[in-house]
Amino acid sequence: MKRIDQSVIPKKRLYTGAEIPCVGMGTFGSDRVSHEDVSEAAAGAIRCGYRLFDCAACYGNEAQIGTVFQEAFQEKAVERKDLFIMSKVWNDMHRDVARACKKSISDLACDYLDMYFIHWPFPNYHAPGCDGDARNPDSRPFSVDEFLDTYRQCEALVDQGLIRHIGVSNMTIVKLDAVLPKLRIKPAAAELEMHPAFQQRELKEYLEAHDIVPVGYMPIGSPRRPERDIMEEDIADLEMPEIREIARAHGISPAATALKWAHQNGQIPIPFSVHHYYENLECMTADPLTEEEMAFIATLERGNRLVKGQVFLWEGARDWHELWDEQAL
Repeated sequence: MKRIDQSVIPKKRLYTGAEIPCVGMGTFGSDRVSHEDVSEAAAGAIRCGYRLFDCAACYGNEAQIGTVFQEAFQEKAVERKDLFIMSKVWNDMHRDVARACKKSISDLACDYLDMYFIHWPFPNYHAPGCDGDARNPDSRPFSVDEFLDTYRQCEALVDQGLIRHIGVSNMTIVKLDAVLPKLRIKPAAAELEMHPAFQQRELKEYLEAHDIVPVGYMPIGSPRRPERDIMEEDIADLEMPEIREIARAHGISPAATALKWAHQNGQIPIPFSVHHYYENLECMTADPLTEEEMAFIATLERGNRLVKGQVFLWEGARDWHELWDEQAL
């Protein structure tokens, strides 16, 4: 297997001084890829040079990925200290974060987590594999007090050495404004949907102003996302003629073009691929997009949110736009 030298892979620095690779391996296989396929891809990714892995309890595959990590450690393909392993507490464990975190650490066979995210900022739960019309009668709007309770449990895990950094995910400026002044330990990163047709510039600039690193999920527009998240009006980033034109100019795929844009735009993309993970890492190491190409992609913003989160809606909510505080903008 081809391997990329670590010295040519760019890194970003967190406010703590810790370094994090500029691209990670996502591990969400949606409903289209088996856990075995995800773990095989993770095994290949380690050996070709990936050091950042984005995991989550709700993906249902942490135990399989943990076996991959164990085997890599045993074979001395990599040491634990060289990996940056991230996981997330799912909505049904907001009141028992320590138990959720310890299970993820055990499943991932990794002793500690480099980053632990609060996956969604509320405890609104949905059953795995539910369709887009599913609603949980216990769902409710975002609560500052509930979020702070969950976050303080994460702060305690930092004190105990179980996690190194705290991350937030699927937040908005409104929600961040409400909670950031009340936190003892600042989040080091925030996961948010980011791709050429949904660039979230205002939120990205807000995060950077607060020294919080943006981690962009669905960086290539996630053409294999769950069926419930696919809407007729959605834009396929990789089919945009402008992206394809830039890809042709560089002799690369549209996916690699989107990833180059993400890196040069300042976020850490976390793509998942069964077959193209080497290309996804290699494209970070050479032949950057030009300033003109970056400026051109900046004009492709279409406000095309793919993860609308409608399964988290509460009784009385108008529609999914309420989840993202759009009424406050």
